[in-house]
Amino acid sequence: MIYQIYPRSFFDSNGDGIGDLPGITEKLDYVASLGVDGFWVSPFFTSPMKDFGYDVSDYNDVDPMFGTLDDFDAMVERAHELGLKVIIDQVYSHTSDQHAWFKESRESRDNDKAEWYVWADARFDGSPPNNWQSVFSIPAWTWDARRQQYYMHNFLSEQPDLNLHHPDVQEALLDVARFWLDRGVDGFRLDAINCGMHDPLLRDNPPAKAPTRNETRPCFMQTPKYNMCHDNMPQVLERLRAVTDQYGEVFTVAEVGAAEPLPVMKDYTYGGKRLNTAYGFEFLSTPDLTVDHVQEILAGWPGEEGEGWPSWAFSNHDAPRVASRWLQDLEHASRVRLIALLQFALRGNVFVYNGEELGLTQASVPFEKLQDPEGINNWPHTMGRDGARTPMPWTTDEARHAGFSEVEPWLPVDETHPSMSVAAQNDDRGSTLNFFRLLITLRRSLKVLQVGDLEFIDAPPGVLAFRRCYDNTSVLCVFNLLSDDVAWSPDTASDYTVVADVSDVGTAEALPATLQAYSGYIGFNDND
Repeated sequence: MIYQIYPRSFFDSNGDGIGDLPGITEKLDYVASLGVDGFWVSPFFTSPMKDFGYDVSDYNDVDPMFGTLDDFDAMVERAHELGLKVIIDQVYSHTSDQHAWFKESRESRDNDKAEWYVWADARFDGSPPNNWQSVFSIPAWTWDARRQQYYMHNFLSEQPDLNLHHPDVQEALLDVARFWLDRGVDGFRLDAINCGMHDPLLRDNPPAKAPTRNETRPCFMQTPKYNMCHDNMPQVLERLRAVTDQYGEVFTVAEVGAAEPLPVMKDYTYGGKRLNTAYGFEFLSTPDLTVDHVQEILAGWPGEEGEGWPSWAFSNHDAPRVASRWLQDLEHASRVRLIALLQFALRGNVFVYNGEELGLTQASVPFEKLQDPEGINNWPHTMGRDGARTPMPWTTDEARHAGFSEVEPWLPVDETHPSMSVAAQNDDRGSTLNFFRLLITLRRSLKVLQVGDLEFIDAPPGVLAFRRCYDNTSVLCVFNLLSDDVAWSPDTASDYTVVADVSDVGTAEALPATLQAYSGYIGFNDND
C-alpha cells in the first residue's frame, strides 16, 4: 500500500505558501500512523514549474522551493527510521525546454545532443509534420526558429519529448536512476512512460473509433497510435530493471495513460524482467462506479503465467477526487467508506492519494485562482486538476489555512475541508480516517487480501460480489452499489465472519439476508 504525497500541498514548513520536503519529513509520523508500506512523492526536482514539476530542468537536484538535497536525504533517513519505503517520480518521456540537454539540442542539427529530442522538418506548406495532438489542447509540434524544425511534445510546448530510441538518451536516464538509488530511494513511479517512444516514421494518427465534436480536447478525437506506446519501450524497461536489480528490492510502477491501457500495462510488467506493476486511468477517469465496469477491469488480470501485477488508484493529482466523481450528492461518509472498502478488497496494489483517507471532496477553486494550464484551458467544461491539488487540511483552524501554512497558500483551502482535517478525525474512532487505518491494518494482516486469486460470484444487478482465495483461507467481498436495499445473500455467507463493513453488518451474528443501500462487507473464512 502506497500513500501518494503531492509536495506542493502537503505541509509548508517555511511559511511561503508552498509545501516542501522538510514539511513532508515533519509529517512522516502521521504517514506511518496510517500503516502504509511507503509513500510516493510527486516531482520536487528543479523546474520552471510550467507543469508543476513534471517539466524537469535538472533531474539530479531539488528545486529551491522544495528545499535541498540535504533535505531530501533527511526525509529518506526519517522515513527509513519509521519503516517507510520512499518512492519518487521519474519523468523519462520529456524534459523542460529549460533543461541543458534541450538547450544544446535546439542550437543546431549536428551537435552532440541534436538527436536527443524528437525533431522533424515542416511539410512543404510549413505545417507540422503530422496530425498528432498534445493532451493540453494544442498540436503536439512547436516550431523552433534556430533549428528551423518542429519539435514534438505530448504535453505542453515547454515539455519537449525525449527521443528514447537514442541509446545515449537511455543511458543518461539510467544514470539519473542510479543517482537517486545511490541516495537511498526504494522505488520509482514512471510518469507517462508509455509516451516515451514515438513512431520514427511520424505517421498520422487515425481518427478515434467513435469521434465526436463534443470533446473538450482535440487529442480525444484521434486514436494515439503513433505518438506513444511504441513496441520498443519494453526493451528500455528491461534495461532499467537490470539497473534497479543491482540495488536489491526496488519497486517500480508505470503510469499508463493509453486509450487502451490493459495490453500496454501487461507488456510493461510481463515476465518478471520489466516493471513490478502498472496502473492506468480505468478508475481515475470513470465518472461513476458500476458493477459491469469493475468486473471488466478486474477480468483483465486473471493471473495467467508471466502476467504482471496491477495497481489501483481511485484518486491522484491528475484526476478529480473520487469522493466528488462517485458520490452523486449522496451521504458522503458512508459512500466514501464503501469506495475504500472496495479498493482494499481488489487484487492488486493500493495507492491512496493524500487527503483521500480524510474523504476530501474536489475543492472549489475560482477561475482567478486557477494554476493548472489544463484547467484554465478547459474551464468551465471540466473539473480540472487544481481541485484535487489544494492543501492538505491538518487542523480546523481556518485562519491558518487548515494548518497547512501561516500565509495564503498557492491554492486556496476549500471551505469544507477544515471540518474533515486530520485533527478533526484523528481521535474519532468512527471517522473516515480511522476506517482507512482499519482497512490498511486488515490488508496487512491477511495474506489472502494481498495476493489471493479473485473469482466473481453471480449476484443481482447492482451488487458486486467476489471471493479472494489463498491457501486455505478466503474472503467474501460484497458491495451493494445501488441506492435501494437488495434482498440477497451469497449461498456460502454463513461460512464467513465479518472483518470490515459499511452498514450495521458487523454487529450481526450472521451476514444479512438484505443488503442496505450503498453497503458492503468483507467476510473472512479460515478453513484451517
